[in-house]
Amino acid sequence: MKLIFKLHYNTTPGQQLFLSGSAEALGEWQTEQAIPLYSIGNGFWEIAIDCPASTKRLEYKYFMLDTGGRLHWEWGNNHFIDLNKYHHPLLELADQWKNPSPAEKVFYSDTFSGVIMKPGKNKAAVNWIEKEKILQFRISVPRINGNYKLCMLGNQEVMGNWNESQPLLMEFGDDFPVWTVQVDAENLKFPVHYKYGIWDLQAGKLKTVEEGFDRELNALTSQGESFAFIKTDNNFRYPLGNWKGAGVAVPVFSLRSRTSFGVGDFGDLFKLIDWAKSVGLKMVQILPVNETVASHNWLDSYPYKSISVMALHPIYLNLEKMGQLNNLRVQEEFTTHGARLNLETHVDYPEVHRLKSRYYKLIFDQDGEKLFNSSSFKKFFAANKDWLVPYAAFVYLRDQFKTPDFRQWGDFRRYDRYKIEALSEPGAPSRDDVVVHYFIQYHLDKQLKEATSHARKNGLILKGDIPIGISPNSVEAWMEPHLFNLDAQAGAPPDDFAIKGQNWGFPTYNWEEMARDNYAWWIRRMQKMAEYFDTYRIDHILGFFRIWEVPGDAVEALLGHFNPALPLTADEIQQFGVQFDYERFTQPYIRYHLLVEQFGEQTESVIQQYLEDLGDQKYRLKEEFNTQQKINAHFLNGIEEEQLEIDKLRLRNGLFDLVANVILVSTGHNQWHPRIAMTQTSSFAELDFWSQERLRTLYDHYFYRRHEDFWYQKGMEKLPAITSVGNLLVCGEDLGMIPACVPKAMTELNILSLEIQRMPKDPKKQFAHPADAPYLSVCTTSTHDMSTIRGWWEEDHELSQLFYNQELGNWGTAPYFAEPDICRQIITQHLHSPAIWTTFPIQDLLAMDGQLRWDKTQEEQINLPANVRHKWRYRMKQSIEELKQAQHFNDLLKDLLNASGRNSDY
Repeated sequence: MKLIFKLHYNTTPGQQLFLSGSAEALGEWQTEQAIPLYSIGNGFWEIAIDCPASTKRLEYKYFMLDTGGRLHWEWGNNHFIDLNKYHHPLLELADQWKNPSPAEKVFYSDTFSGVIMKPGKNKAAVNWIEKEKILQFRISVPRINGNYKLCMLGNQEVMGNWNESQPLLMEFGDDFPVWTVQVDAENLKFPVHYKYGIWDLQAGKLKTVEEGFDRELNALTSQGESFAFIKTDNNFRYPLGNWKGAGVAVPVFSLRSRTSFGVGDFGDLFKLIDWAKSVGLKMVQILPVNETVASHNWLDSYPYKSISVMALHPIYLNLEKMGQLNNLRVQEEFTTHGARLNLETHVDYPEVHRLKSRYYKLIFDQDGEKLFNSSSFKKFFAANKDWLVPYAAFVYLRDQFKTPDFRQWGDFRRYDRYKIEALSEPGAPSRDDVVVHYFIQYHLDKQLKEATSHARKNGLILKGDIPIGISPNSVEAWMEPHLFNLDAQAGAPPDDFAIKGQNWGFPTYNWEEMARDNYAWWIRRMQKMAEYFDTYRIDHILGFFRIWEVPGDAVEALLGHFNPALPLTADEIQQFGVQFDYERFTQPYIRYHLLVEQFGEQTESVIQQYLEDLGDQKYRLKEEFNTQQKINAHFLNGIEEEQLEIDKLRLRNGLFDLVANVILVSTGHNQWHPRIAMTQTSSFAELDFWSQERLRTLYDHYFYRRHEDFWYQKGMEKLPAITSVGNLLVCGEDLGMIPACVPKAMTELNILSLEIQRMPKDPKKQFAHPADAPYLSVCTTSTHDMSTIRGWWEEDHELSQLFYNQELGNWGTAPYFAEPDICRQIITQHLHSPAIWTTFPIQDLLAMDGQLRWDKTQEEQINLPANVRHKWRYRMKQSIEELKQAQHFNDLLKDLLNASGRNSDY
């Protein structure tokens, strides 16, 4: 069989097109063996090959070689041709270079093609006609859900002569999203004019036809009595414009149902998904659900500090789905406890965890061995044992030694595979206490996958959340300490929500070590995420470019620095016109008058207990108090943060300020970084004007220009490999101090940005209008780290007045509270944003209804970022069952979604 490949591609002088593929004649994917195409004028390129009869399926792809020797492959999957389907001696392929726009590329993700736009039961094999001359049309269209088919209309008799009631229906067989139809080419009249359309299978009629001019085929260049001509098109032209969807964001622990046990669980997700579908939402977004139990107290409620990135949190198990206890009296006790806890306004995390853990042990003692002998468990264990066995041992040892700090575990302080496996061997005294966690994780995996499957069957996606960090006392830190910088802490520089920054207490990643095996640790993590979620949010995506690293001896993030970074040398600093002064710039600037301002009447006692007098009213901290960690240990001394008396808290924080009152921080010999927000320090304020101006210039250079190319390179070393796992739609939390290289890389990788009206990315603006959001973004009213719409409205009435007039376009005085009508305006504004997704916290949606909104506005905020010991306990005011019955609200939300075009099937 002779194959002729034709391609239209406008090149510049020196550029050359090549064809590479699976056949021997195409070099068998060896680029150096690829065959060059020949220019035949007007941007058209061509090459002919002879293909042996033994070749059954041919895959191929084009690439362009530029004048610098770089290869540029066309985007996406390979072109393909099933040669078994053709008996013709000549096959001509008129291809188009595949380079869809970023807006089109997202629909090739499994998020859309596997769920939202998943082909339905209409799948059928392509109707191959037995004719000597065949014209076949192909077009790749992933943006069409299972209730529709692609179709073709044209000016030929075999195309129905533009008859909208009888278009040619197209099929995709096993090759979705490539739609195909073929016609007898014997009696075609040229030029052939045609368009593609969408056929409604349920209504049995044409739904829409693509906009714009007719597509046109002026002639078939194939000659002879028998041939097949394959015309491949790109870019279905939707009259509706871009597809847009909407979702709801709510932590699993915040869900409330009549069958809950004082906390939302994976069983409650079924009910939430049903409600979301009923109103037209397409996505349910949740917070991380990984295991965080370290100390069996409130601190474990923080979902971003996991002790395992693979294990799921036991608190999310639905007890009823696990099974009933045979002991009816004990079962009734748990039913009573569940009913009691379900009446609580908030999640009582420690109590729920304690009671659920007891239930797990009882049901394990009853049913564990039976489950272990089942084929479903054996399959689960085989697929997960590499992380499950170490995790279960870690949890057992955590409880045995009464600490998650594995450095205190004696002979087990270093991970030893053989010692760990011995803990769960038959006959080992520890066996039951270890393998109970296999049992729990099996049920968690099963229940979450069932919820995911339920969402997929209903055309909804479940969106997960990937924390940037792990706990320093975690399975991963124990097993693979070389992958982490365990002597450092990840955090964030200061922002509007945390003026001293954030210290999350996570170790930072040793990226150089992770790169040695091509980020295998991350790839395993993403593969596990893809089992449960169809899209995910990368928390603090900036961390893949650089992280804010806080030294281990600091408590507050002000003394942090970027990692990786290009630190300044003393010589470089002097090149900015600043005379480098080690003592003045790098040591805490402590003067008597500043102590009086800070401590008032306590000044003399502070000097006596904590400082050394250097003379001339200059002081330095005593060695036993010269770091924030030393100061913190002195004040806490065995008590919790909440137990610290207010006067001692103020004194401690004042001493923290002394430690942080520096101009430069060090990361090694002659490696200096400007201290973040140094211009706000009293040390800076007391410098001469010239030094201040020179340091401002240095500061601006370091934080906003010095690292752009460097950080871009670092991000692009990691993110392509990590985000390619699972072919899912990826969203990045790109808030805060974001260098220009981050949005550039996110755009190149088709990672959606996060757009928040109250956090404009343009520093010149007070607010970001939703109408200005880019298409490839998630536009939202609030996040879990922020106050809700109503909470924010009440925080600063001058600001809400400005918003009321400027952003909402209302006249007059703003109402004191964000009434339902105000919240409805804000929600509507976001729904009409051009962003592909608008996602709303459940609290902000309920704020549109005066009956459903919670009167305790401030209780709706999920997290206070500045408080690392915050209790994550928010719970919905009403049950999901009650929400389903709120007909007025549900009709309102559905109407808003329909009016904004966010409930479209294509």
